Amino acid sequence: MIMRMSTLFVRTLRDDPNDAEVQSHRFLVRAGYIRRAAPGIYSWLPLGLKVLRRVEAIIREEMDAIGAQELSFPALLPREPYEATNRWTEYGDGIFRLQDRKGADYLLGPTHEEMFTLVVKDLYSSYKDLPLSIYQVQTKYRDEARPRAGLLRGREFIMKDSYSFDVDDAGLDASYQKHRDAYIRIFDRLGFDYVIVKATSGAMGGSRSEEFLARSAVGEDTYVRCTHCDYAANVEAVEVRAPQPVAFDDAPQAHAEATPATPTIDTLVDHLNEAFPRADRPWAAGDTLKNVLVMLKHPDGTREPLAIGLPGDREVDQKRLEGQLEPIEVEPMDEAELARHPALVKGYIGPGVLGEKSASEIRYLVDPRVVEGTRWVTGADVEGSHVLDLVAGRDFTPDGTIEAAEVRDGDACPSCDEGTLETARGIEMGHVFQLGRKYADALDLRVLDPHGKLVTVTMGSYGVGVSRAVAAIAEDTLDDVGLCWPRNVAPADVHLVAAGKEDALYATAEEIARELDAAGVRVLYDDRRGKTSPGVKFKDAELIGIPTIVVVGKGFADGTIEVKDRRTGEREDVATSAVVDHLVALVRS
Repeated sequence: MIMRMSTLFVRTLRDDPNDAEVQSHRFLVRAGYIRRAAPGIYSWLPLGLKVLRRVEAIIREEMDAIGAQELSFPALLPREPYEATNRWTEYGDGIFRLQDRKGADYLLGPTHEEMFTLVVKDLYSSYKDLPLSIYQVQTKYRDEARPRAGLLRGREFIMKDSYSFDVDDAGLDASYQKHRDAYIRIFDRLGFDYVIVKATSGAMGGSRSEEFLARSAVGEDTYVRCTHCDYAANVEAVEVRAPQPVAFDDAPQAHAEATPATPTIDTLVDHLNEAFPRADRPWAAGDTLKNVLVMLKHPDGTREPLAIGLPGDREVDQKRLEGQLEPIEVEPMDEAELARHPALVKGYIGPGVLGEKSASEIRYLVDPRVVEGTRWVTGADVEGSHVLDLVAGRDFTPDGTIEAAEVRDGDACPSCDEGTLETARGIEMGHVFQLGRKYADALDLRVLDPHGKLVTVTMGSYGVGVSRAVAAIAEDTLDDVGLCWPRNVAPADVHLVAAGKEDALYATAEEIARELDAAGVRVLYDDRRGKTSPGVKFKDAELIGIPTIVVVGKGFADGTIEVKDRRTGEREDVATSAVVDHLVALVRS
C-alpha cells in the first residue's frame, strides 16, 4: 500500500519541541513519528508505529528461531504475587499502584517475572515439560522520577521480556547462551553500534548478568573497556582489584596531629605538605581516607545511616553505590541527621567512631583498596585534628567492603595485568541474566525430576527495550538535518518526491509508485501539490529519513530521475524507463 503525503496523518515541524534534550527526541517529534501525551508518555503516529512494528518483527523472528513461544500478560496486575516475592514493597515509589472499586490493590506491570512463573506453575509439573522459553512484547509502566530524552527514559514503554525454565543449572547455562546469541543477531539486524558488558542484576536477583549497550554520548550508562583484553563492564559491575595486604610490623604508631582549618581533602593535603613534609614524595589526596556519610532508604520506609571509607582522591559514584544496594535508595546525610550522632565531627570523621560496634553504631564499609596494612591520614574525630599513620587491620577494622568509588580512565583492569580501563557512555538496550531460583522459590515452582523427586525450577530472564530501540537507532544514525533509518527498520524503502507543477510529471511519479508497490517495494510518495514547494518537500524527505530519496523533478524533461542515498548523500541520475528496476534491485540488495 502506497503511503501518500497528501493524506498521511503527519505534520512535520520546523522548530524543536521545548522539552527535547537529545537529537533523536527532536527529530522523532519534528518528523511526525511520535507526539508527547505527558512527561515520559508518548503517542505513536503512523510513521513511528511502522518503525516500531519492524523492530518488533525482527525481535520476534529471532526469538521464534530459538524455539521461544510468545504469549501476552495483562498490564494490570494483582498485588498478591508481588507480595509473595516482596517486590510490592521493594519497588517503593517506582511503580504505579491503584485500587479497584472494591478496594483491592493492583499495579501497572513494571516487569512480569511473577506472572511468567505462576503460569508455568499452573500448567507444567514434570521435567519432561522443560526446557521452556516463553516471551511477550508488551507495554510496561514505571514511575520514573525524572523521565527524559523522549523514548530513552519513559514512564510507559514497550519491552520484550522472555524467561527460560530449566530443571538444573546446566540447562540454564544452555538457555542463557541461546538467548545471548539471539540478542547478538537482533542487535546486528537493528543496525546500531553496540557493546556487550558485564552487569549487575540489581533488584531482579540472579547471578550471571550482561547488558547490551548502544554506544552513545547521550547514554545514561557509563561502561568501561580494557585497552588490552576483552574485559568490558558497566561501571556498577566493575570489581576493583584489591592490592595485596601490606606488612605493618615496622609501621609507626598512629598519632593525632593538629590540622586546623582543613575540613576538605585539598586543604588537608596542603597542610600536610607544609607541616609534615615527606622525604620520599609530596602528600597526595590518595594518601587520605575520606569517610562519606549517606542515608539508606529501605523499600519499607525505614532509614539507616551508612559510612563509606575510600581514598581521598576518589568520589562516591551514586549510581555505582545504588547498584550495589538496589532496591535501597541512597540520599546524602543532612545536617539534622548528622546532629543525631554527636560523635561525628563534620570534616574530621575517622574510623574511630564508625562501625556497628562503635559508639555511633553506624555501619562502616570501605573501598577494596583499603586493605590490611595500608596506612592512611584520616579524621581524628576532633575538630582541627587528623590521625597520621593509621593502619587498616591494626588500628581499625571496617564492617566490610563496598564497590562505590568512581571508576576512572587509566584504572587497572580487573581481568588482566597489562591493560587499563577507558570509559564511554551507552544506552541500555538489552539485559540477559540468570535469575536462578529466586522467583521459583518464592512462588513454589517445582517439577518432578526423572527420579520422581520434586526439584525447584531455575530461571533466566532476558529483556529488550523495544520502544527505546527506536530512539537508539535514530540517535546512532541521524545527521544534522534529520533521521537516517537503516532500511530494515525504516517506515518505507523509497521516499518518492514529485517536484514540479506539470501534470505529466505527477503522472510519471504515480506510475513509478504503483510499479514499485507491485514489486513489493514500500513507497512513501510526496504527491502534495498547490502551496507545497519543492524545497519544503526536500526538507521533509531529509527530516523523515527514508533510506532512498527519488526525485521526479528537473531531470524529468530529459528523461532522467534523481536517486539519492539519504545516508551518504550520493546522487545518480537514472533513466526514467529503468528507474523501477534500478530501485527494486537497490532495495533487494
